[in-house]
Amino acid sequence: MALAFWAAACVVAFTYAGYPLLMGLRAWLAARPVGAAPQLPTIDVLLVAHDAAGQVVAKLRNLLTLDYPPDRLRVTLACDGCDATEAAARAVGSPRLRVLAFRPRRGKSACIADALPYLGAELVLFTDVRQRIDPGAARLLAAAFANPAVGVASGELVLEADNGYGRGIDAYWRYEKFLRRLETASGSIVGATGALYATRRALLSPPPAGIILDDMWIPLAIAARGHRVVFVPDALAHDRGACDSASEEARKRRTLAGNYQLLHRWPALAVPGAHPLALRLWGHKWLRLFAPWCLLALLASNAWLARDGAPFYLTALGLQGAAYLLALCARARPALAARWLPARLCGAFLSLNLSALLALVDYLRNPRAHLWRTTRLEAAGR
Repeated sequence: MALAFWAAACVVAFTYAGYPLLMGLRAWLAARPVGAAPQLPTIDVLLVAHDAAGQVVAKLRNLLTLDYPPDRLRVTLACDGCDATEAAARAVGSPRLRVLAFRPRRGKSACIADALPYLGAELVLFTDVRQRIDPGAARLLAAAFANPAVGVASGELVLEADNGYGRGIDAYWRYEKFLRRLETASGSIVGATGALYATRRALLSPPPAGIILDDMWIPLAIAARGHRVVFVPDALAHDRGACDSASEEARKRRTLAGNYQLLHRWPALAVPGAHPLALRLWGHKWLRLFAPWCLLALLASNAWLARDGAPFYLTALGLQGAAYLLALCARARPALAARWLPARLCGAFLSLNLSALLALVDYLRNPRAHLWRTTRLEAAGR
């Protein structure tokens, strides 16, 4: 039982502390600067939307007013089985806007694949409807491609939250950004921020229909060809943080189910040496899928070992119990999380691991629940 306790403790410790330390050490011993330099390649912005008539006009105006030469940036909106969204977008009336209407609805990755033949710029910039993009983000992302080794450049998502739960998620995002900085300094990150990332068009292949995490599949496919995936922290997209645990956990469960889908659809991602970023995928992604089970094993083995009254195991059990109690209180009383950082962090940590646990149940229950039908789409409005 002591072996189970220490094995679980080591996995959890490496996942959330050891891996960042390893990336920091690699960045220190073998730094790989991005080598960004100002440049203005042509850009096709690609946006996929469904049932977003109330948001799409503001988003398109945001994109069309980015600080980038107008003759070098064009926006393409792919409507995924939408209705009022298409009409709202066409009403914008910009000559730099192209609207593609795909029917019936199949999902984001299918629309990306169908829209790619329309895109001929040097770079493709991906974004989502909800987030507001900083005016200078396109220039900053384009600058990263001055390094010919860079195939993907990801921006940063800034969460604007004013309640306790949202601030807890923001604390998690700060940890994520710190880790991405270390990964970039030592080579590559393992995925991009779906709200804002750019790729070289020449390296871009259509993602398979039904893929949930196109912002991982596309960068990993480009990295498999030997190119770097880097983080550009000053290229910003702004979004609102979750206001409650239920909405955030629903989003997180879908994302984590997407991780299981990636492993299912591309098993080589878990095989050391089969993909250039396999080690980083284990440290940053796959071990986090195992972490909830390790936490359960850690608690159960600790309770068993504490029966003998050993001071160390009694103390460890008390600390675990206090952390879980604090996390539950933070979930029940967001005001507590807003006032007290330990409660905020414990609540966010519990939410992350609970979501990972439930995401596996979701995916095993129906592995095709997140896939879209492969009906042929029609494109209109070139």
